[in-house]
Amino acid sequence: MNDITDNYDEQEDIEECEDCGENEITILADADSERIDVYISGQLQDMSRNSVQKLITDERIKVNGKNIKANYKTKKNDLIQINMPEPELLDVVAENIDIEIVYEDDDLAVINKPQGMVVHPAPGHHSGTLVNGLMYHLTNLSSINGVMRPGIVHRLDKNTSGLMLVAKNDKSHNFLAACLKEHSIDRIYYALVEGNVKDDSGVIDAPLGRSDKDRKKRTVTTKNSKNAVTNYWVLNRYGNYTLLKLKLETGRTHQIRVHMKYIGHPVVGDDVYGIKSNKFGLQGQLLHSKTVGFIHPTKKEYMEFDSELPDYFEKVLKIIESK
Repeated sequence: MNDITDNYDEQEDIEECEDCGENEITILADADSERIDVYISGQLQDMSRNSVQKLITDERIKVNGKNIKANYKTKKNDLIQINMPEPELLDVVAENIDIEIVYEDDDLAVINKPQGMVVHPAPGHHSGTLVNGLMYHLTNLSSINGVMRPGIVHRLDKNTSGLMLVAKNDKSHNFLAACLKEHSIDRIYYALVEGNVKDDSGVIDAPLGRSDKDRKKRTVTTKNSKNAVTNYWVLNRYGNYTLLKLKLETGRTHQIRVHMKYIGHPVVGDDVYGIKSNKFGLQGQLLHSKTVGFIHPTKKEYMEFDSELPDYFEKVLKIIESK
């Protein structure tokens, strides 16, 4: 399984390998002196440390072509090969879940994902995901990302709503993934952030990496980081809040949320990177993938889709407008 999805930052060091088997993942290590089980579980979000240790015990993980122990310390540029066991097809079942399909043809679909929906099955989320619903509503899905993530070219966080691209065959998947890698897919987000953003527009160019304090979080850092660029424009100011339009140049995990925190204007409702008090009774951050534009893999024509802000987002805007 060679993952080339864009906004899995934890997958960005995974490289395709001509000699790799269908279910083999390769990672080029970018950290020194970190336990291999800790490092891999940090790189692959869906894999626990215990799962990694079992793979090591079963000799399914090699470093530079050799078997290792769980306490092996990584070195920069170590080639880590993970031979994943075949996933059980029964782990992911089609479910009649209400999904808003904005557009669909033989090659792809554009989905408007609601807030609170996990994109694909993972530990703790075996059903009710977007993938479960896609398997019910769509006849075909690309197989590049395996049975756990069919069709998934990129993802949105659980509590980020809005437009996503889904590939219905492997040719389209490869084309769209290449476009993401080249940053040629237009992705416009709207976010309500805390405070009054002074500049009418700006560019946040700040590299992102894993937090040393919490490996599940990202932070602006120069240590084992990747470049991350977010453009923003002020749409409206509401005193203590600002409505922003944002365009991604890169697709790092939690990029907008971390960049907004970095400039002192966290996204409203973000209980991970933002203010903990929940004044509006929100279920998650007010961050919406509003527009997606791309070259169609077969038609070779530019297509663009736009979505309305969700009701809960509009409700908050009305509240702060009335004050």
